[in-house]
Amino acid sequence: MKHAFYIFLILSYAGFCQEPIATSLINKTNLKAETFVGIDNFGTIFYINNNVFNKKQANKSLTYSNVQLGKITYANTFNPLKINLFYKNFNTVVILDNRLGEIFKIDFNSIQPYKNVSQITTGFDNTLWIFNQDTQQLELFDYKAKKTRAKTLPVKSNVLHIASNYNYCWLLTKTYLYKYNYFGSLIFKTANNGFSELAEHNENIILKKDNKLFYLKKNTKTLTPIKTPNLLIKQFFVTGETLYIYANETLQEFQLKIN
Repeated sequence: MKHAFYIFLILSYAGFCQEPIATSLINKTNLKAETFVGIDNFGTIFYINNNVFNKKQANKSLTYSNVQLGKITYANTFNPLKINLFYKNFNTVVILDNRLGEIFKIDFNSIQPYKNVSQITTGFDNTLWIFNQDTQQLELFDYKAKKTRAKTLPVKSNVLHIASNYNYCWLLTKTYLYKYNYFGSLIFKTANNGFSELAEHNENIILKKDNKLFYLKKNTKTLTPIKTPNLLIKQFFVTGETLYIYANETLQEFQLKIN
């Protein structure tokens, strides 16, 4: 029985026994923000401060504010031509263009059937992935046609975070990490062992647990720890093999040394 117990422990922790991914610091940028949202290939930084959404470029800055909708709960810049701002208290999403001009507003209170939305992220074309709190379902919602194109089966635990690209959506709940395609079909699910947030790039996932980051390679279920300095990670973002960590009013850029 003792041997069987040890074998169980080894199998349980096999996903975490990979050689850690090393990082090297590339750059540091001073940034005063409540929430770091992301950065594009041209070095444009997106962030929220004092409930104002900011787009900071080398030679100019743009801002967007809508005090009537209350606090910005979430921002997504995956498509810089259709930036999504979610105002949870008003159950509303605002779509901005690349100059932070308002191009669309989705008030879920006025849509039938009513949708009580708790999470959103970008979809393809004119769609958003939304999590309907009342039905406990992830929906691919066409905001121009005002209809749901696809929906998943209900999930049975609290949703912590979602992320997406044009083809897939990842749903992190307290018990599982799910991956769905744009038909709402489940591609895989794997147990959540204490993770609270995730970021996606090219179908590779980075997960945060306590103050540590782990790498989940595309089409695998093997988690690899990422070596980072002793930072209190407030937000993080990944693009290619570059990891951004926002901590102590500093945006730090690291190269991921992925084998």
